[in-house]
Amino acid sequence: MLTTIEKGIDKLVDGVGRVLSILMILMVLNVCFDVIMRYFFHNSSVGMQELEWHFFSVIILFGTGVALKNESHVRVDFLFERFSARTQALVNIYGTLLFLLPLALLILFGSFGFVRSAYVMQEISEDPGGLRYRWLIKSMIPISFGFLIFAAMGYLIKNFNLYLGAKK
Repeated sequence: MLTTIEKGIDKLVDGVGRVLSILMILMVLNVCFDVIMRYFFHNSSVGMQELEWHFFSVIILFGTGVALKNESHVRVDFLFERFSARTQALVNIYGTLLFLLPLALLILFGSFGFVRSAYVMQEISEDPGGLRYRWLIKSMIPISFGFLIFAAMGYLIKNFNLYLGAKK
């Protein structure tokens, strides 16, 4: 049962990773367009420049959950790799429960007011020609941390299965 749930979560996280790879390509194309317009045609768009950091923000925010699933997150590997598989699983379980989840929950619930005030104010870019609906990009903060918590559940299940010896 847990293995089925883990595979389902992994599939969804991988799907988000594929979407992020498309966003990365769009961001690169956006930057190339902006550079060409600026240096060859002496013209640039504030909106296009802001779109770069919007893409980058979404990639970084949602990429944390994908990185966790793929074991690409930061840890002290020179110590960790010397542990047995069961001890590694325990370190991952305790690290997720004691550090990742409390911080993710704090940011998730702490960001609601931040997003709400941007929405109520109908916050827009301060720059002329900038993007409207700043609340939209700010809303990615709680959504992405909800996604990180979702990915962490799959990570916990994976490590629980590893600890029990269900996987090698």
